[in-house]
Amino acid sequence: MDAPVTPDTTATKAERRAATPIAGAIAGMLFAVLFGVSVTILDNTMADVARNTGAWLEVGAGPFRFALGLIPFAGIFFLWFIAVARERLGRFEDQFFATVFLGSGLLFLAMVFAAAAAAGAIAAAYAKAPSTFISSSTYLYARQMVAQVFTVYALRMAAVFILSQATLWMRTGVMPKWMALLSYVVALVLLFVFTHASWVVLIFPAWVFLVSVYILATRLTGHGPAARDAVSLPQKDAGT
Repeated sequence: MDAPVTPDTTATKAERRAATPIAGAIAGMLFAVLFGVSVTILDNTMADVARNTGAWLEVGAGPFRFALGLIPFAGIFFLWFIAVARERLGRFEDQFFATVFLGSGLLFLAMVFAAAAAAGAIAAAYAKAPSTFISSSTYLYARQMVAQVFTVYALRMAAVFILSQATLWMRTGVMPKWMALLSYVVALVLLFVFTHASWVVLIFPAWVFLVSVYILATRLTGHGPAARDAVSLPQKDAGT
């Protein structure tokens, strides 16, 4: 026999549900920090991975491995950010754009993991045979693959991820209009700027950090479109 639903039980469930987006927003901020730190270290260590001669493998192996170690944790936090972004839409979620949003986010994460794994394989292969590996065609292929996957394909998926979110925000109004318009600008930069410069890569975690801070602030203060909708829904149900 089911236990009776009491006001205390309802309040506890409401508190847990309210805490979930807060945790997701914090996870988005952690992703931005960890991913940004990792990209910065890798950029300083490897210089231009598409054209370097491999000297970084001799002098920067420690920071390089540390940066790669941050990537899996950043990926876990990014998944939480995807969840809180979907929760923000709630009953307004559009299946078409939500599919594009979720698919592009998962593809971005998969490509980042693939590039990080390839970069780790470069360091491992160099440790086994440092004298022959640098001059081999395998090293040339591996460093080009890391550059292409990370700075070309992964960033394009990040652009699609942002575009789908901005479109959903414009259609539903769950985020302010200025946030949606700014997201369109960020997505266009990631979509059409072809460069290996680290500042382009850092645009995406900066955008995630901004969105996460806004969601966290609105949840804690009880303001914002999503917060007002969540408050009004029980009143509407009660009158029907």
